[in-house]
Amino acid sequence: MSLFRLDASILPGASASAEIADVVEAEWLAARPGSTVVRRHLGTAPLPAEAWALATTAGFVGETERSAEQLDALKLAASLVAELEAAEAVLLAVPLYNYGVSQHFKTWVDLVIAGAGPTTPVLKGKPTVLANVRGGGYGPGTPREGWDHSTPYLTRVLSDMWGADLTVVDRELTLAATNPAMEPLRDLAAQHHATALSSAREAGRALAG
Repeated sequence: MSLFRLDASILPGASASAEIADVVEAEWLAARPGSTVVRRHLGTAPLPAEAWALATTAGFVGETERSAEQLDALKLAASLVAELEAAEAVLLAVPLYNYGVSQHFKTWVDLVIAGAGPTTPVLKGKPTVLANVRGGGYGPGTPREGWDHSTPYLTRVLSDMWGADLTVVDRELTLAATNPAMEPLRDLAAQHHATALSSAREAGRALAG
């Protein structure tokens, strides 16, 4: 069995989303020793930002009229789709940046759509875990309620568009430990952390079937 893992943190050495994904992966491997993990790290090895436009505009011209850059972009898009299709389970570690997903992750999504087509459920029925991490708090009654534009986007793409059998492991307030202004929230942040790690262990075991 193969697991495809994608990370999107730009700070891999201190990544809260990677910590959750590590726990999920460890549980998955414990249940399926010797299995393969295919990795892609968008934070340390970002995809070329121009590739999506090139892959998309390639569809507007005949095959013989496509530029070398368009052909390379189409090849890249097809390879990203192939990674998802080849995997038997999927693990995505995606932090919130500036109230949305990072440009690195958005480029990946757009290229997958360009390669598979906008209506192709590339994860149809596939067990998928999303480590969904936010530095602040965005729940009901908080000052930033409604500012989280990442979670709705992620669930719309992964579940509604791509058809994934999706499990979301959430963690908020990850910046409380280092931001003096959030010191009163540190106990609550610790609770969120413990709950997230427990949920990650459960999700990893379920992901392995």
